[in-house]
Amino acid sequence: MQIKRIDDYRWQLEASGPMRVPGLIYTSAAMLDQLKAEEALNQVANVATLPGIVKASMAMPDIHWGYGFPIGGVAAFDWQTGVVSPGGVGYDINCGVRLATTDLQHEDIRDRMKDLVDALYHHVPSGVGATGSVKLTAKEGKKVLVQGSRWAVNQGFGTDEDIEHTEDGGCLSHADPDLISERAQERGSKQLGTLGSGNHFLEVGVVEEIFEPDTADVFGLRLGQVTVLVHSGSRGFGYQVCDDFLAIMSKHVRTLGIALPDRQLACAYIQSEVGQRYLKAMACAANYAWANRQILLHRSREVFEQALHISPRALNMRLVYDVCHNIAKKEEHDIDGRKQWVCVHRKGATRSFGPGHPAVNPVYRAVGQPILIPGDMGRASYVLVGTERAMQETFGSTCHGAGRLLSRKAAKRQAKGRSISRELADQGVLVRWTGRGTLSEEMPEAYKDVSQVVGVVHGAGISRKVARLRPIGVVKG
Repeated sequence: MQIKRIDDYRWQLEASGPMRVPGLIYTSAAMLDQLKAEEALNQVANVATLPGIVKASMAMPDIHWGYGFPIGGVAAFDWQTGVVSPGGVGYDINCGVRLATTDLQHEDIRDRMKDLVDALYHHVPSGVGATGSVKLTAKEGKKVLVQGSRWAVNQGFGTDEDIEHTEDGGCLSHADPDLISERAQERGSKQLGTLGSGNHFLEVGVVEEIFEPDTADVFGLRLGQVTVLVHSGSRGFGYQVCDDFLAIMSKHVRTLGIALPDRQLACAYIQSEVGQRYLKAMACAANYAWANRQILLHRSREVFEQALHISPRALNMRLVYDVCHNIAKKEEHDIDGRKQWVCVHRKGATRSFGPGHPAVNPVYRAVGQPILIPGDMGRASYVLVGTERAMQETFGSTCHGAGRLLSRKAAKRQAKGRSISRELADQGVLVRWTGRGTLSEEMPEAYKDVSQVVGVVHGAGISRKVARLRPIGVVKG
């Protein structure tokens, strides 16, 4: 595998063998050495073999091994001749993050953090198989899959402003609930409004540093301000949709004569019946995830008001933005000097649309799309902004988080004999969790340093740093 250095932040994986395009890896020299020992670079090369891929198989600096595509992978396929692959979206369809600001300063809640974090833990359902207070009939369940965030707001979970500050308005319009299996419907009927498990979390933070004051002002960020980050996705519903279509496509792809280097890259041509069915079912899961995060944010607002005994006006919890990480979308991009419609797979990657793009909320259009990059429980999270360079280079994409460094087993071994919760408390972070091994699997050392990851995308110019947030309270699934 031949890797050529382009500059301090870009590396090219030369096209060889069945690769149709090269690989383009955004990373630093230090992080590349570690990547070479993993399977993720092989996955970048494997994705480059798929029919209809354009430009390059890309990897963000938070790249690590995933199912089929690497997590942190970006690939675009010609809308007419290319393929769509569930492995390029992932099991947790539309896993994403939303950031809300408040009118509170850190000193306003410093002495009340225990009560607040305890209340969030008790009133926001989390953990494997967690069920929420929102129980869906079959009829209402279909409405969720079609309407997304709008369904939640219509039920009293939030405001129209929340929808306006959500990517795609919290809804993909091509969703078709008639394509969803009974098993997926059953799993989705009980989990709406739940955080989930693993790396999902609800984080109370403080704006610790501002890098770009004018943009931060547009986003409503100020030093010392209390913030809330919600990281969750489509729960068991999205997992089942992915599982169902992987089973279908694994059989279907054998009829197409496509030589796959990895069976996990099972796919279908976008314009085929199977390809279109997957995209419509995926849209259902994306809409479910947006409704889920909308409810989670509303619950968080209620908990803040009740635990701190303040009014909604005094709290003023306002959604800055909601971004999705695991999704495939039809988008028009400039490729080799001409406009081309493509299906952009972002798996563990975030949209990074620059100033003036019509898909960016008018409130932010002059500066670019807000980008939310969560880190681990003990270090930091970041707010970035999209750039024109990302539009030119990466189909308007950037990183999505810190990226795993250790497997869950390796993290457990390293955490043996330690009290991760006490270590975090000593750093000023109160944490509550569900699941015996959660804290060990999710300890800060299990992840790359998010500041280094963000440093790469900032240095490469595919997104820019706006603010850094410091965690002070975390609820883990």
